[in-house]
Amino acid sequence: MKNFVEELKWRGMIKDITPGTEEEIAKGPMSAYVGIDPTGDSLHIGHLVSIMILKHFQECGNKPFALVGGATGMIGDPSMKSQERNLLDEKTLAHNVECIKAQLSRFLDFESDAPNKAELVNNYDWMKDYTFINFTRDIGKLITVNYMMSKDSVKKRLERNSSEGMSFTEFTYQLLQGYDFLYLFEHRNVKMQLGGADQWGNITTGTELIRRVLGKEAYALTCPLITKADGGKFGKTEKGNIWLDPERTSPYQFYQFWLNVSDDDAAKYIKIFTMLDRETIEAAIAEHTEDPGRRTLQKLLAKEVTIMVHGEKEYENAVKASQVLFGKATAEDLRSLDEKTFLAVFDGVPTFDVERGKLPVGILDFLAVETQVFPSKGEARKMIQGNGFSLNKEKVTDIARDITEADIIDGKYILVQKGKKDYYIINIK
Repeated sequence: MKNFVEELKWRGMIKDITPGTEEEIAKGPMSAYVGIDPTGDSLHIGHLVSIMILKHFQECGNKPFALVGGATGMIGDPSMKSQERNLLDEKTLAHNVECIKAQLSRFLDFESDAPNKAELVNNYDWMKDYTFINFTRDIGKLITVNYMMSKDSVKKRLERNSSEGMSFTEFTYQLLQGYDFLYLFEHRNVKMQLGGADQWGNITTGTELIRRVLGKEAYALTCPLITKADGGKFGKTEKGNIWLDPERTSPYQFYQFWLNVSDDDAAKYIKIFTMLDRETIEAAIAEHTEDPGRRTLQKLLAKEVTIMVHGEKEYENAVKASQVLFGKATAEDLRSLDEKTFLAVFDGVPTFDVERGKLPVGILDFLAVETQVFPSKGEARKMIQGNGFSLNKEKVTDIARDITEADIIDGKYILVQKGKKDYYIINIK
């Protein structure tokens, strides 16, 4: 069995760790949890680091718990945030929790009979009947305001937003998260909390509560916040987050995100976001260094993460879709794409609408009259005869050809290409 802490160390996945953690894990299987904020019905790749840590934890023979914050999600975490979050109702939170569990199941074993199978817990279950009076009496008196104010998550929020201040609701968040740790320690024998570096203050409030209430030692381990080599924010694109939900970020777009990371980032990310062993990763980095132009590392990274999140079939579709845009794909390859992938591949491409009743129509009229792919029939004729025009990935040289119903893809689209890079989608209405 792999050594959990050593595994994370060589992968660059440890930021802070409480004293004695490694020795405690070495005694035998233990339980740990990661808290996940259910403010949305999908995880994004910013969540992946702590999920991967939980996955390694389970593979090393330990029992992982995923805690979805049904209660804390109603309050909002001030850590590293510039504004308070919108508070969600119970129905929305319940829906989000179900969606998140389905996504976590791609990484963690929740279903087997193994003693270390993963479990999903929701802090709403133990917080919903805990009255404010009892909570402040039992828990509030144990942690001083001075202690809470010393946490970076609180100090940074107040420094950034001194004019608006910080509500009592968000100030108490660390007490609630600390109580989660205490509850799981006491009732489920969960001795360690894992998370991102921004959670260190909240997590150690939990270890302190456990020490004061139970007189016992609890443990914590956090991973570094992931950055990009160019200083940009990891996981953010012009369109926002890269989601695990294929309805929000298509498998093709997901694959492309990893395929397009820089060499430096690929060498870092392949250790963090894949389960490949050290020997395989080091060999891949060495091969990539010899010929960076082949992008060996990015291709391997994109393959591993896409298969893990979306499965083998969606990975193969993403590769095929990439070849349609950048490689020597055939008309058959193009027609094999589902509509969502087709639209994802050609996102941002200029489009024109043509009424179905106009078909059949001569190709020159189609390109220069019914649409403005070309400014004139003369220019269209010249490029077609010069072998510089493709229709649905097939070269067309016959200027007398008609565009017919048979040319329509998915009953809606015709793809035209002039030159090597200029694509246009014609929507057949």
